[in-house]
Amino acid sequence: MQRLTSLLFVTFLVTHVVQAQDRTKYSELIKEAWKLYETKAYLTSAQKYSEAFAALGNKSTVNDRYNAACSWALASQPDSAFAQLFKIAAGGMYTNLGHITTDTDLNSLHNDNRWNTIISHVKTNKAKAEANFDKPLVAMLDTIYQNDQSYRQQMKGVEQKHGWNSDEMKALWKIISEKDSVNLIKVKKILDERGWLGADVIGGKGNATLFLVIQHADLATQQKYLPMMRDAARKGNAQPSSLALLEDRVALGEGKKQIYGSQIGTDPKTGAHYVLPLVDPDNVNKRRTQVGLGTIEEYIANWNMTWDVELYKKQLPEYEALQRR
Repeated sequence: MQRLTSLLFVTFLVTHVVQAQDRTKYSELIKEAWKLYETKAYLTSAQKYSEAFAALGNKSTVNDRYNAACSWALASQPDSAFAQLFKIAAGGMYTNLGHITTDTDLNSLHNDNRWNTIISHVKTNKAKAEANFDKPLVAMLDTIYQNDQSYRQQMKGVEQKHGWNSDEMKALWKIISEKDSVNLIKVKKILDERGWLGADVIGGKGNATLFLVIQHADLATQQKYLPMMRDAARKGNAQPSSLALLEDRVALGEGKKQIYGSQIGTDPKTGAHYVLPLVDPDNVNKRRTQVGLGTIEEYIANWNMTWDVELYKKQLPEYEALQRR
């Protein structure tokens, strides 16, 4: 009996390692497929998506399957595109009616009789998914989301045109602060009265809005609601990746180092971006993977930075000094 238990344990370990390797290969292939899509190599992109799905036993995320359909459609392969769409629509998984009906990548499919069937499935999926939604609250959170994000989306353009310390940027920050104050009053009321609601009640966008507003709040507010969000993440009512970002914000606010490298600083003198003080830089990608975040290399590329862990460790005292100021 002891020998049997040992064999089962070894089998479990081997299976776990194989599954981890398959997931890694899947992730790498998906990244390749997306890069090919971005360079408009649509047929090669679609084939790479198929290779990724095969690597995981024909499993995939809904988004990856949808993106594969887009590549097939843009490659003028409607049968393959519909095959992907039927998997996620007829399977009851895809619910984003607003996106699929306005996505120009799929325009070539609209005159095919199968398109109306796909849309019918998505409408049914959406109705089922939203059956228990608090519709008035969803509408309120949608407005809060727009107020939170619309002005922040202007920041990159203002920085590029006028500079980070410009009067134009200061004026934009003033508007953002005013919107944040109003949003916070509304979200705190929701959290205090109803707790951290999940996507089953307020939808994925509404659920993300709760996080965004708290993420952009003052430290005391973040500290107050961090335990609530931790509990929500354990129950599946909040995304672990979002929680990771809030953990980083609170840690830095308390004078500690961040854990996941999600927070980026800007040197006030040079305007250069840098990863704010980070604990154990060597293993940051392991921690990011555990909560569903991409690699630090991919993340900081959004700020035109590259990741050199040895250089970062040498510059860390300088970053800590900047943070203390």
